[in-house]
Amino acid sequence: MPKRKIPHRNLSPHGWWIASYLERFEYFDEDRRNPRRRCLAYENTVLLKARTREEAYRKLMKIGDVKPSECWDEATGRRGIWHFEGPTMLLPVCDPLEDGAELLWKVHRNRSVKKIKSLVRRKTDLPVFDDRETEVDIRTRADLVSCQKEPGPMRKSTMPERPRPA
Repeated sequence: MPKRKIPHRNLSPHGWWIASYLERFEYFDEDRRNPRRRCLAYENTVLLKARTREEAYRKLMKIGDVKPSECWDEATGRRGIWHFEGPTMLLPVCDPLEDGAELLWKVHRNRSVKKIKSLVRRKTDLPVFDDRETEVDIRTRADLVSCQKEPGPMRKSTMPERPRPA
């Protein structure tokens, strides 16, 4: 069977890819049979250097191929573990990486001009310029989780984190 030609939209002319993946924290004492239970999860976005989409996918999956680290919630003493759930996005970066390079885009079809204008934010409304302490900041500090990369003394972390591949 001949190889299918890869459409131009799925190629990265400069060998860079942008990818996202989900990881979820699970306490050991949770009811694992209940898929409706609440959890802490992060969707992380990474930049990958790869010649092909297959190589980029393998690199993305390698991020999740790290042995999970045992962690505990400092506030409650409950123990748990981070799970790599899997990829949520893999896209080529079409521009060369330089100041102003386009990394992502989103198409808005069949929307009113009013709706498009409502999506625009003033500088002070951009999250990066909001220095107030928010519920998310407070919640992150309240949910401090300590993780253990290897057997031995537990280390403390300011954010729940998983070990990353070397």
